[in-house]
Amino acid sequence: MTSTLMTRLAILGMGVVTAFATLEYAQDFFAPVLSALILGIVLSPLVRFWERIGLRPSLSAFATVAITMIAVVCLVLLLEPYVAEAIARAPVIWVELRTTIEGIRAMILGLDEIAEDVVAAVDPKGEQAQPPAEGIDVPSITDALFYAPQFLAQLMMFVGVLYFFLLTRTEIYRWVGASVPSLSRDDFLHAERQVSRYFLTITAINGSFGVAIAVVMQLIGMPGAVFWGVSAFFLNYILYLGPLALGATLLVAGMVVFNGAASFAPPAIYLSMNAVEGQFVTPAMVGKRMSVNTLLVFVSLVFWLWLWGPIGGVIAIPLLIWMITITERALAQPISDGIPNLIRTNPDQSKL
Repeated sequence: MTSTLMTRLAILGMGVVTAFATLEYAQDFFAPVLSALILGIVLSPLVRFWERIGLRPSLSAFATVAITMIAVVCLVLLLEPYVAEAIARAPVIWVELRTTIEGIRAMILGLDEIAEDVVAAVDPKGEQAQPPAEGIDVPSITDALFYAPQFLAQLMMFVGVLYFFLLTRTEIYRWVGASVPSLSRDDFLHAERQVSRYFLTITAINGSFGVAIAVVMQLIGMPGAVFWGVSAFFLNYILYLGPLALGATLLVAGMVVFNGAASFAPPAIYLSMNAVEGQFVTPAMVGKRMSVNTLLVFVSLVFWLWLWGPIGGVIAIPLLIWMITITERALAQPISDGIPNLIRTNPDQSKL
């Protein structure tokens, strides 16, 4: 009995490792496919709306994909001037940042005097070596042309999977439900509604938060207020790590734009507003029913970021909610009844 259990666990472990290795190795295929499926689940309310007003399923799926792509194009056009300016100023920002950091380090630790004493003691006749100048590698047109075919292929794959999933998702649910005795089409529809409700609520919160950040950055005189607002909107989807990354970026930009203590104002204001949003606004609007333990959220986020980078960070939480909901329905009882400290928590324990 024990040997049989160990054999099953070993086979399960090898299967999990093989699956993760496959996901990492074939990222160019699985990343756009899984992203399209998650986005299709999120956009399902829009498809149902088109169908309610009488559109055929093919037209409903096409209209949803078209609106999504138009929104993406408009967003790219909106951000393009700010991104181009940031790339053009990258070398200057890098030099100013290095100068600022070296000045702070020398002021706090007195590294200049310590280095001179050490050099004089070790090699009195030697000269202090000057560190070589470093710069930032800016992507060239050749790099863009090299990656363009790969990007277009993944984009076509993403759009195709999104369209056909929106077109046939109920048939897919029915087929999977018929293949798995413990699940039905209604279970998948329920999980779909849970994920879409969560994501749409978070999108509304993040949109309001991004507008507030843009207004505050404009008031304190931070250049590119729209860019910071849009960045806050998107990075807020990547819990914990996204706000930290934007806070660090604002710290760098603050050092370049302002002088003295005012350099720390942009990241301090942003992180304070993010803390208020995460601790009070999001729990109040999302509610206890969709709360997920912070450990599960963080582990899922870190794993998918490690596996697929930013794309993984975006899909990590919706995928986690979908898996939890499906597992609950498959077991015919909330997982929280069996593992109360892992799945369901109070709103103040998690942003979700």
